[in-house]
Amino acid sequence: MASLARVTIRDFMTRYLGYAFAALFAGYFAALVGLVAFQRDFLFRPDALRADPAAAGLAEAQETTLKTRDGEMLVAWRLPADCGRPFILYLHGNGGALRDRVPRFKRFVEDRFGMLAVSYRGYGGSTGAPAQEGLFLDAEAAYAEALRLGYAPERIVILGESLGTGVATHLAAAHHAAGLVLDSPYSSIADVAAERYAWAPVQYLVRDPFRSDREIGKARAPVLMVHGENDSVIPIRLARRLFDLANAPKTFLSAPGRDHLALLDSNVYPRVRDWIEAHAAGAACEKPDSN
Repeated sequence: MASLARVTIRDFMTRYLGYAFAALFAGYFAALVGLVAFQRDFLFRPDALRADPAAAGLAEAQETTLKTRDGEMLVAWRLPADCGRPFILYLHGNGGALRDRVPRFKRFVEDRFGMLAVSYRGYGGSTGAPAQEGLFLDAEAAYAEALRLGYAPERIVILGESLGTGVATHLAAAHHAAGLVLDSPYSSIADVAAERYAWAPVQYLVRDPFRSDREIGKARAPVLMVHGENDSVIPIRLARRLFDLANAPKTFLSAPGRDHLALLDSNVYPRVRDWIEAHAAGAACEKPDSN
């Protein structure tokens, strides 16, 4: 009887452990499926509402529309620049809309910088749905518009914010610019995802990889990176990894105690402004921005 009892217990434990492992595997597989199926919902968090610049608190800006190569219509905000002043091509992050960046844009107004800030497809009144290749086309349309308005590449500073640093880096790898400014950059979205989902083989699952690590070496413009030392969204080590791959001249500014997005840090922005002035101000303009 004792032997029979031991066999019964052993069989029970074997069966129980088998069920437990099967349940764990099923749960893990379901989590992977969810990560793959909903990853763009995690990555892109647009506010689709179209907002008037004046109503958003930026009366100095004009709204315009751009057409992309694949037929999407994009909303953009423009701040004209005086001759010889820098022109910022602004590529925003993954959440919200242009109206959420008004405090940043106001600093450009104060410094008499021109600006073209584009709402990616699916954001702020623009048509379409966001994806990596689509955002790259949106940036191309914005760059072409800056040239059409008469801004020479020697005056254009490409400025990317968070997710937009990947878009900005891709654009700078393909076109001339006076400078490339990256606020809270990353080496790749797969690297960012690996920080959050260490349990998943994210490098094989990411549909929108934004491989800045493969693009930054192609950019010939001077590079400025700014990053909060306490960034809880994109760890600063990922920014330093990207910085190591960038061509000289390059500068890295860290903001002690700062979390995600460091551009407006009181110790950072004055140095960013001076850097932009040094690299883009003073270039002659071919015609005034009057379109």
